[in-house]
Amino acid sequence: MIIVTRAEVTEAEIDGIREHVERCGVRSYLTTTAGRTVIGCLVELDEGEAAAIERLPGVETTAAWRAPYRLASRQLAPPGGRTVIRLGDDPRATVGGRELLVIAGPCSVEERDTLCEAAWGVRRAGAGALRGGAFKPRTSPYAFQGLGEEGLSRLAEVRRETGLPVVTEVLDPRQVETVAEHVDVLQIGARSMQNYPLLCEVGRVRRPVLLKRGLSATITELLLAAEYILACGNADVILCERGIRTFETTTRNTLDVAAIPVLQRETHLPVIVDPSHAAGRADLVPALAYAAVAAGADGLIVEVHPRPEAAWSDGDQALTLDAFADVMRGLRPFVQGAGRTLAGPRLAPGREAAA
Repeated sequence: MIIVTRAEVTEAEIDGIREHVERCGVRSYLTTTAGRTVIGCLVELDEGEAAAIERLPGVETTAAWRAPYRLASRQLAPPGGRTVIRLGDDPRATVGGRELLVIAGPCSVEERDTLCEAAWGVRRAGAGALRGGAFKPRTSPYAFQGLGEEGLSRLAEVRRETGLPVVTEVLDPRQVETVAEHVDVLQIGARSMQNYPLLCEVGRVRRPVLLKRGLSATITELLLAAEYILACGNADVILCERGIRTFETTTRNTLDVAAIPVLQRETHLPVIVDPSHAAGRADLVPALAYAAVAAGADGLIVEVHPRPEAAWSDGDQALTLDAFADVMRGLRPFVQGAGRTLAGPRLAPGREAAA
């Protein structure tokens, strides 16, 4: 149930409403929408309890939830209507606002020099954050599984050198604390979208979470997965459309472009798109990236490698550094047409020269 207060409601009345709700054994959440204080009850109340709340001082009206998710719902949007999330320490590296965030880098962390070359390359082209997998969930148990903690150390080292916030995937609840010590954003991959113990664990840390849509997940299932993270206390969730599995075999997955405006309508959380995993082919990535921005995406996450033919994983879908720079130039009219600018961190003095 959603409780909308009167325009002249007092702090004491708001406290009284929340105390009444929580005496019913229900958590409440407070936000402000269109100048009114809105109190969300995270569990539906029965008719008798709802009627009693409607008679409380300061209450103007109540309404039922429109969807099974609560904290992710537009009905509990923060002031301004959108959640804006900062990655790392620099206030310019944000997603969810006017700036379009581009996250770029190799599929997996490899040698330090290769990772550093990729990081500086995507930074120069305009990327606002670096991606790279230290732990890799692979379909085959014999495929490269990532460098693990050594990979985390390399990501942290490159972050210090370049100033780029770092995004990497976490696979196991037992890894969360260690991964969070090294990176700025914890990624939940498509295979883990409904790993509920993992969702709850990342919900307890103070790091933004990038949540990818599952291969066969509906939009509602994606938002309910986000709800697990939000309900555990972490308000910084970034949703990622990365393509779904369909009958089509020409591409690795089918990019659900329609999911972007649907999510923008249904939730206040930022929505980004992964054109690399949707395409599975580097030559299709530019067109899918442009389509995503035109459809209203808040950002992109793109696989980029200095030498894709030598990549340890997913080389077929990785852009070269030159190709990524071309994509960033090609994005400009789409970014401008969407009324946005590109987001990115400022380099500390001397870093550009060091690059």
